[in-house]
Amino acid sequence: MGRWICCLCSRAADPLMLLLVLALGCNPSTAAAAAAASPSVPHVKPSYSFGRTFLGLDKCNACIGTSICKKFFKEEIRFDTWLSSHLKLPPSSLLSYSGNYTDDAKSWRLVDITRLTSKYQHDRADKRICTSLLRTRSCSLERALRRTQRFQKWLRAKRLTPDLVQGLSSPLLRCPSQRLLDRIVRRYAEVPDAGSIYMDHLTDRDKLRLLYTLAVNSHPILLQIFPDVEGWPFPRYLGSCGRLLVSASTRPLRDFFGAAPEVAADLALQLLAVLRSMATNDLNYFFYFTHVDAGTFGVFSNGHLFIRDASTLGVIDKEEGSQLIDGQQEYKDIFSCLTADCQSALVSCDSIRDQHSLVMVCQDLLPKLLSGKFLPAVQESIDAFLRRCARGLGDGGGAGEAMAELAAILKPLRSCDSRFAYRYPDCRYSDKY
Repeated sequence: MGRWICCLCSRAADPLMLLLVLALGCNPSTAAAAAAASPSVPHVKPSYSFGRTFLGLDKCNACIGTSICKKFFKEEIRFDTWLSSHLKLPPSSLLSYSGNYTDDAKSWRLVDITRLTSKYQHDRADKRICTSLLRTRSCSLERALRRTQRFQKWLRAKRLTPDLVQGLSSPLLRCPSQRLLDRIVRRYAEVPDAGSIYMDHLTDRDKLRLLYTLAVNSHPILLQIFPDVEGWPFPRYLGSCGRLLVSASTRPLRDFFGAAPEVAADLALQLLAVLRSMATNDLNYFFYFTHVDAGTFGVFSNGHLFIRDASTLGVIDKEEGSQLIDGQQEYKDIFSCLTADCQSALVSCDSIRDQHSLVMVCQDLLPKLLSGKFLPAVQESIDAFLRRCARGLGDGGGAGEAMAELAAILKPLRSCDSRFAYRYPDCRYSDKY
């Protein structure tokens, strides 16, 4: 009996050895030999317990797409703060997540993983679809949306035309031109063979996904049709899975409101440059914001400022103008009400002035970035400009002249060092930087 207790206690820390001891009459030497001869237990690699619900795949094809799902399931996209050995998923109630992305399992880069809208808004919209179209509390979203008059028109259409997007709440589509709509179809990245302005290469499923994305949040579409590799100030679109989209990571501008004076001056100058490029570019599109806040703009690790959230960005075609006929903007259906109040009035395309976005930035962003940062004389010049700009600039000229005035104050305030990697060391040798 003493031998049994001694054996049991000495081997209790090793479950495999304990089983062998019991099976072999509690002879430690015999058990050790048997353990050495037995194959090792395979190590089970921890993994995320991905569910269709977390990703939103259970809602497809009322979703963005599936182009990057393999990356999630192969764990080549991992959530930033859940890289422990247990790999637990973050709460599904969050709107966005920090993550890591790899193509070779060796080098990783930061990405933003974002939902089209909040879980509350998604759930509310899903319920609205079922109750208004099928008179039930829950339903197949795809079956319900396929029965709508709008989607039936999409199924018959060979080309995306203004009448197919009339009444959608997205600012991108308030003043649509045929040229802009052709660009959406031609650059749509959720299908493998994009490139044509005709929708022959889109399946019924693809058309519903595109329509749903345009109706809920056009941010991923803007990232696809105006890519960063062509010089547009948006983060790179990497793909989507269900109702999650993945893009290059940026820190929101709010993180820099307490930055050093030279950093604040540099970011303000970049912000002005972005607004200038949005108003004047080679494609003759005029971009304007319907709303800005501390998360609208973001900064990459190299100090470069980009538009982080394009959901409130409208586009006016300066070549073709808007091709909606009178009354089309007022058309409303279930797709008009997925995330917006169906009773809210749409902004008229004719009411957008060239200084529209600059005034918003002067009201809501630049004071938080630039206030109390500089020597008294310089600070007073900046503050006086921001007060005048926030009131609408009056009759003192257009947005271009106003931005040049503020830029002239800010340029001498920025520095040239490694903190500004996007223009360093070029800034040592060229006044352009």
